[in-house]
Amino acid sequence: MTTTGKQLFTTLEADGTLTLEIAESTFPEPKDNQVLVKMEAAPINPSDLAILTGAADFENADYSPGKVVAKMPEPFNSGSKARHGQRLPAGNEGAGTVVATGDGDMAKALMGQRVACVPGTAFSEYAIADATMCLPLGDHSAEEGASSFVNPMTALGFAENAKMDGQNAILHTVGASNLGQMLNRICQEDGIKLVNIVRKPDQAQMLKDQGAEYVVDSSEGDFAAQLRDAIDATDAFYGFDPIGGGKMVDQCFKAMEQVAVAKMTEYSRYGSNQQKRMFIYGRLDMGPTTLTPSYGFGWTLSGWLLTPFLQNAGMERVMRMRQRVLDNLTTTFASSYKKKVSLEDMLTKDAILDYRQMKTGEKYLVTPQA
Repeated sequence: MTTTGKQLFTTLEADGTLTLEIAESTFPEPKDNQVLVKMEAAPINPSDLAILTGAADFENADYSPGKVVAKMPEPFNSGSKARHGQRLPAGNEGAGTVVATGDGDMAKALMGQRVACVPGTAFSEYAIADATMCLPLGDHSAEEGASSFVNPMTALGFAENAKMDGQNAILHTVGASNLGQMLNRICQEDGIKLVNIVRKPDQAQMLKDQGAEYVVDSSEGDFAAQLRDAIDATDAFYGFDPIGGGKMVDQCFKAMEQVAVAKMTEYSRYGSNQQKRMFIYGRLDMGPTTLTPSYGFGWTLSGWLLTPFLQNAGMERVMRMRQRVLDNLTTTFASSYKKKVSLEDMLTKDAILDYRQMKTGEKYLVTPQA
């Protein structure tokens, strides 16, 4: 027996035409360890915007009910050549009620339960999900559980990655973000020192009110000095950055090296031997990442994605992380939303121009059944 319902699709054509549309879709009967979830809430995460909006021109797009057509400029269009002509669903994560299951025991055990899931098709009235990737929410609401995977597991992943690499301190370049606030709470619980970089004085005060000890405001004239002092106090030579473009990673590496050089007892033309590592885990800035030759050779810059980390972390660690999220869903891993929108409303001009900015503390929640 199949189920029908509304679903959001995104299609990028070879000529740069990007179409977002709500269409009627047919959902197959779940098999084996699959479940069919009636979706009730799904957050719009930065990771969703990669295929939803990208760098397309939505100021001058063609808007109609349940549909918007925009143009993707170069080089972003040719850079997405692999998806040209493909009609893709969207929505990494969400929560809802299991209304049908496959024959697998794990799937059948979820029948009728409200779960959080990561189907990759969450902007839809229904979604097929893998039971092994579903988290039973118990008495928690769909709204409380909607963001229980991407941000919580990413923030936890940073802390776990640091532990695996023998690090006792972390630097994070968007400390006031939803994820950053989670990381602040995790580090306090786990005894990890955290250097939080923010962009505004009110963000700095918010984090300090939440118990953050090391907060550096990039809008201040003495930002570089503040950053050096925080790194010196914590030994945070290990950082995570979702901005990607611009000079933030470069500024972090410079400060790390300056702290390390100040501790050297002998001069070296190659700089310090201190290993400095930064991970880029997003592209809030689509421009080039600027690096300058000013921090020796003991540095590493690499990408970080949640799924590969979980694959390498091992099932025991992953299950422990998931249980920690569930146990602290309304405290350590709580999420807040600026606005709730239906599937149709998320394709209006006002909504798109707002949520694509990815402003701190202004996340949108989609309610597919509205």
